[in-house]
Amino acid sequence: MANDRVRGVIESGLVSVGDPAPDFELPALVGGVRKNLRLAEFRGKSVVLAFYPFNWQEASLRQMRAFQADRADVLASNAETVAVNVESIMNTTAWERAEGPFDFPLCSDFWPHGAVSKRYGVFRKVGSDAGASDRAIFVINPSGEIAFCRTYEPDEIPLLDDVLPLLKKS
Repeated sequence: MANDRVRGVIESGLVSVGDPAPDFELPALVGGVRKNLRLAEFRGKSVVLAFYPFNWQEASLRQMRAFQADRADVLASNAETVAVNVESIMNTTAWERAEGPFDFPLCSDFWPHGAVSKRYGVFRKVGSDAGASDRAIFVINPSGEIAFCRTYEPDEIPLLDDVLPLLKKS
């Protein structure tokens, strides 16, 4: 089913491999400090853009802890991980304080609700999790183009093992 979702995203015309990554500016926590983060700030390095549905889910916690554990490999590949969900920055702050620390940016796509998730084609419009983003990974290359995209089942944990070889080639 995840592959069907990826095909749906690509066929929707919103974003696909080779397209310029839609730029955005969102409130974020970076090392526990709140700031505004703009995707364009990372031009010249690769970005692992990780959408996840909610902060207080076990799958999200396992995903972010795995990303934290792989952080040195990502940085060694001239890349950065940027996580995005539709929770408020206050909710994200409380979650990061309880479960972190996470040394990569945690962005809040809360207002306008899910606008960035919608631009990337991963905003859920139906079902019990309507209003959240899908669990998805996009790799943006140093020139700002999408080099990889995949969505995952809600409880599936994306591993950076899938994208580290791609980052090392960039």
